[in-house]
Amino acid sequence: MACVTPLTPASAEASPLLRLSGLTVSFDTRAGRTLAAQEVALSVARGECLGVVGESGAGKSQLFLAVLGLLAANGHAHGSARFGDTELLTLSPAALDRVRGRGIGMVFQEPMTSLSPHLTIGQQLTETLVRHLKLSGRAARLRALELMQRVQLSDAALRLSQYPHQLSGGMRQRAMIGLALAGEPQLLIADEPTTALDVTIQAQILSLLAELKRERAMALILITHDLAAVAAVADRLVVMRAGRVIESGRVAEVLKSPRDPYTRALIAGTLTLEGAAPVPAARPPNAGAAARPGACALTLEGVNVQFQVGHGWLAPRTALTAVHDVSLELPAGGSLGIVGESGCGKSTLARAALALLRTSSGRVVWMGQPLDGLPAHELRALRRDRQIIFQDPLGSLDPRMTVRQLIAEPLLVHERALSGADRDRAVAAALAGVALGEELANHYPHQLSGGQCQRVGIARAMILRPQLLVCDEPLSALDLPTQAQILTLIAELRSSSRLSLLFISHNLALVRRLCERVLVLYLGRMMELAPAALLYDSPRHPYSRELLAAIPSLDPAIASGRLGQVRAGEPPSPLSPPSGCVYRTRCPYAAAVCAERVPVFEEVQPGHRVACHRWRELP
Repeated sequence: MACVTPLTPASAEASPLLRLSGLTVSFDTRAGRTLAAQEVALSVARGECLGVVGESGAGKSQLFLAVLGLLAANGHAHGSARFGDTELLTLSPAALDRVRGRGIGMVFQEPMTSLSPHLTIGQQLTETLVRHLKLSGRAARLRALELMQRVQLSDAALRLSQYPHQLSGGMRQRAMIGLALAGEPQLLIADEPTTALDVTIQAQILSLLAELKRERAMALILITHDLAAVAAVADRLVVMRAGRVIESGRVAEVLKSPRDPYTRALIAGTLTLEGAAPVPAARPPNAGAAARPGACALTLEGVNVQFQVGHGWLAPRTALTAVHDVSLELPAGGSLGIVGESGCGKSTLARAALALLRTSSGRVVWMGQPLDGLPAHELRALRRDRQIIFQDPLGSLDPRMTVRQLIAEPLLVHERALSGADRDRAVAAALAGVALGEELANHYPHQLSGGQCQRVGIARAMILRPQLLVCDEPLSALDLPTQAQILTLIAELRSSSRLSLLFISHNLALVRRLCERVLVLYLGRMMELAPAALLYDSPRHPYSRELLAAIPSLDPAIASGRLGQVRAGEPPSPLSPPSGCVYRTRCPYAAAVCAERVPVFEEVQPGHRVACHRWRELP
């Protein structure tokens, strides 16, 4: 039986602001009633942060949607949810509407779908301020500007006039937090507020939430599958599995001495820098006969990628340089991690390397053959050796095709001579290779979990036995157990064939686990390129150090200390990058020369290069 630790004395000292008792959430389906949460009991006091963790499907989000009366039409909630002296489950819709926003604010998991796409950020904020605080139009606009400044949204006045799609992921998340705070709630519920954000923006959002909690003596509930996020900001922790609370207590105590086997498994599966020992790929003696040992599989020489942005008479067309003068080599059977914040050019560089988009200048060479200028039919033929796993597992699969059809499609394109029976056998082997049962072959993507969709994407990429596999943020939207499974699977695929790996991620701990070398990008430029051990042990570029400092830790003392060092602000716009060193506007070591000249990408030692004027002087 799962063990549940009792509420700690610290939680009993303060009167709970929200207390759930025996709360059960269920849904009516064609197969009968399905339970999402069962007999849940928990509480949170003013000025306290409660972390609620568990894998996808544990019932975390549905539990608190039930508290706010936001369940789907077929959902039901039974038990008790008391907010102060008010029982929320028995309130009329009108009375509950007065609690939402004014008493309890909510930051939803995906701000792009939670913010109204047809209203500006300012319109959405002023509507909330007028409704809950009864402010006049002018006072509401001034208050909206103050809120955007308080949540550290850059160029706050400009952002108020923009629509959600015009903001970056981090900006939208800040706007969503500002909107949730507009009614001055006593309790803020944040549902996966850092999912799919890069490490520095994650740290900024967590730092902001912790600061707001202290400043307003506000209760905070952080729903997440990220234990490191909980370690950074939470006071107490509740672990959920299959709709039940299986463990709870002070966060430091639970993380240090977990009692339940499931909690121990979650902690063991959390990849931090301290636990990210590299896993070198085994090199089978007979694998990769097409390439000589040590030969270069992929070479990029001075690659630049530009896009024309703007809408003619609506806005001047401007050249945006997404990748600037990138040169690198990937040996056959080698692995290279590409890291950096969102918008730094990682995915664009990978697509240029695969010849999925044209370079503006420079050369891409695959197995000694330049790809520039090749006819389309020759590029298509070469693609069988170079495959990609996309970031969004569900969005990358055709919803009209079954799993069998999706995995077999590359064979129909590149191995037309195969019989139908041979294709079926190849699909069955590919499914077995990614630990999926053949019974899923006739399922459609929407019938699979996120982890299963990602495995289908890997099977589709590997069925042609490629020589290069590009992984574009393949784990960012998955929960911890599924991340661990996919990570192990990719490592096993490398160990069973001489496969070159290009791994794109904002998670440096993950990259250390898989990759032999690491490239750090910022605004499309190379900041540092080094063997993984050298980069992690002795980073030379200030930006590399910033990324490493933002990697989460499961030690609450270390995690909270790192949040205190987080610098606010987003990278400059790639449309108007800073002169000289593009990182200088965020660099604590910037000097006059950094604004005057672009730093040379020079060698620190064999295999280790850095683009910084002052790397020799840094402590």
